[in-house]
Amino acid sequence: MVSWMSYSFVRIAALALAVAVFVTVAAEAAQAKYASIVIDVETGEVLYSRNADTRNYPASLTKMMTLYLTFSALQTGSLRLDETLKVSRRAAGQAPSKLGLAAGSSISVENAILALVTKSANDVATVLAEALGGTEWEFAGIMTKKARVLGMANTTFQNASGLPNRKQLSSARDMGNLAIALMQHFPNYYHYFSVTEFRFNGKTYRNHNNLLADYPGTDGLKTGYIAASGFNVAVSVTREGHRLIGVVFGGKSAKSRDEHMATLLDKSFARLDERRLYAESDGVEVKLVATSMPTGYPWGIQIGAYGTVAAATRALDLAERHLSTSLTGAASALMPIEADGKTLIRARYLGLNEHAAKAACDRLSGSELPCAVIRVPDNERAETTRS
Repeated sequence: MVSWMSYSFVRIAALALAVAVFVTVAAEAAQAKYASIVIDVETGEVLYSRNADTRNYPASLTKMMTLYLTFSALQTGSLRLDETLKVSRRAAGQAPSKLGLAAGSSISVENAILALVTKSANDVATVLAEALGGTEWEFAGIMTKKARVLGMANTTFQNASGLPNRKQLSSARDMGNLAIALMQHFPNYYHYFSVTEFRFNGKTYRNHNNLLADYPGTDGLKTGYIAASGFNVAVSVTREGHRLIGVVFGGKSAKSRDEHMATLLDKSFARLDERRLYAESDGVEVKLVATSMPTGYPWGIQIGAYGTVAAATRALDLAERHLSTSLTGAASALMPIEADGKTLIRARYLGLNEHAAKAACDRLSGSELPCAVIRVPDNERAETTRS
């Protein structure tokens, strides 16, 4: 017979295990909500990514597809910018954010576009959906079909606005590719994404995308938020002739999301700069070029030496995916070296302490990447901090 104390112990142990499982699942869910990607529009190369193919709630980034289909209708002539669209009772009843349109009123197609870009108006998203699809549900089916055509394999739409629906899911990579498609397929309409404010019925609505003003070179696209998604953003930025698309899902606040997006873009532009500097060297030995200022720690890791800058950069990208936050404070670097009459590019992360460097290589031991802990000579570290 099981004693009372033994029975109590079993119950307590079971309860503790249940709590541990719940905490673990909750932590994994919270981590899965974050995702990001930065894409070089010219080459299609991914310069940075985290959980880029994880399916998350897109929130109002959904409206990018609503606008894609609106632009498509304008391009084919099935809609006109000055055409007025009726507001149904269902559209008027959508939850905020919205313009507060009354059932039976109307709005022009151009004002509808501006309302989605700036105010992210859910009532207007439904107006467009009903004009283009008959019902919002039917329009959502059209959205999903178009997503497949565009290669957005991880995306399913259930509405035109991004309002909460557990089956409405997308990924950072899919939204990045949609942003590129909007730009490339509709150059005559893309400029709407850079509008900073919109005036309608005596009220002025400011664009929620603060990066338009706060991060130089930004010219669009869209922000989004619901409680289940966190703070999302997709942006397009041009600097010195290079255009990057960045997407972040799951920010903790609009401010921290924007700051994180700026950091990712800075890092990605720096990576492009280091390639340019190496290309300009014409294969001649050049000094170490780092993507960011490292800490004063003398340790680092080397994840191989490669015949091209592109191959070395791909190795850096793969290492970042495996190591995630383990590289906090480190600087990625490409360092040319002559070997047997050939120039090889060493792919490194510098500015780590010895423990962090060893831990990073341990984490990479199950991957396809080589990894060696290195102690960087003082003269090389000096070059790094000056670059």
